[in-house]
Parts: sequence; C-alpha cells; structure tokens
Amino acid sequence: SKEMQHVVDLARRVAAVDATVLITGESGVGKERIARLVHDESSRAAGPFIAVNCGAITEALLESELFGHKRGAFTGAVSDRPGLFEAANHGTLLLDEIGEVSPGMQVKLLRVLQEREIRRVGENVSRPVNVRVLAATNRDLAREVADSSFRQDLYYRLKVVELHVPPLRERRDDVLPLARVLLTNAAIRMARQISSLAPNVADQLLRYDWPGNVRELENAMERAVALAKGRRVELEDLPEEVRQAFPKPVVGDQAV
Repeated sequence: SKEMQHVVDLARRVAAVDATVLITGESGVGKERIARLVHDESSRAAGPFIAVNCGAITEALLESELFGHKRGAFTGAVSDRPGLFEAANHGTLLLDEIGEVSPGMQVKLLRVLQEREIRRVGENVSRPVNVRVLAATNRDLAREVADSSFRQDLYYRLKVVELHVPPLRERRDDVLPLARVLLTNAAIRMARQISSLAPNVADQLLRYDWPGNVRELENAMERAVALAKGRRVELEDLPEEVRQAFPKPVVGDQAV
C-alpha cells in the first residue's frame, strides 16, 4: 500500500545515518519488522540485532539485563555478566515497549544515550558502547510527556526520527499480499501442501477490521493451515470472528 511504501522509504533513508529512531503504532502492526529493516539497510548490518521487551521485565531485572552486573552485585549474581548494550556492540539494540519503562530507568537510559557508555550494576567503572538504539511503543508518548509520566528529554532523544506504522485496517491493500505470504510461511513450517485462498476467503479477509493487526492475520493463517482439509484455505478454516465479519456499508462510491 502507499502508506507502507512511505514507511519503508523513510526507514531506508534513516538507515543510512546513525540516528536514533522511534517506531510507533498499535500492537501487532510489525514494528519489530521495521526495526530489522533499519538495521539490515544500515552500515551495522553485519553486527548483532538484539530486541528486548522492556515491558516484560521488572525494573531491577531490566537494569541488569540492559547494563549487565558485577559478581556479587545482588543475590544470584554468581559471576560477572555483560548486558544487552554490550552484546549489541557495533550493532543495533531495539528497546521494545519503551513506554513501559519506569521513571528511574528512563533517567539511566537517557544517560546512556547521551554519554554512549554504560555502567554494570555493582560497578563504578563506565564502559563505552557503540550501539544504535531503536525504540518502539504502542503508546502515545507525546501525551505521556504532557502528563509528566514520560520524560520529555528522553522522548526527544529517542524521537530523532519517528516511523509510524499504520494499522492494518488503514491499509487494506496489504491484507491479501500479507495473507498469502503468511500462509506460505505457515505451510512450510507445518509441512503442509496448502498454497492458496478460496475466493470467498479472500473476500472475507478484506471485510474484517483486524484489530490485532498483522499478528492477528498471521495467527489466522496458521489456524487455517492447521485445519484445512484440502490444498487451499476454505471459509470454514477461518476463525469465527473473521467468518462473521459483514461487508462495509457503502455511501455513494465510497465504503465507510
């Protein structure tokens, strides 16, 4: 779709420089795929690409996960351990769900972005890191800055360039091409000879709004491959909520 062509074009342009990028969009739209594109098109493509879900880890563990720790720094720290910033040296680190990070961790991340060095938990020595940082969120960080729940200085440090990935319902031209790619991938993983969608299946995929975005479409294609009786996906193979979607009302020549 034109919307995704615009996003991909911006991603490739910003990949050529070492700027920090904030990737925004609803859950499931493919923000990590865009982050990988930025990495793969950059001069760091030969280096590591590491993604961490900041919302899935408690603050204490996140600090150790990102910055590493010294032996004895806390109970269970039985040896020195480098963190993900060091592991991603000369590559790219994606901080997914950055909006979930606590105020205390926001301060520490800001310092790393400004100074380009980290300090392991329990150490007094700073270690330089050469890492490109990408951040992703499904939250409205501008609103959270206004509400004082997210630091303004960190927000602008992360948002040198923003890449907004639109939801699937706003780029319906992508639904069927994505569905076919995801169908092929699922069929290969499950070792099944399924390669096409029945015409009424394609129509029904376009009627549904996909609130879970590309991730929901991927799950639907995996389900269809698992349940299909023949060599193509039939209507009965789709999830119930997709089968029950109604055609969009039409006003004049425009669907609404």
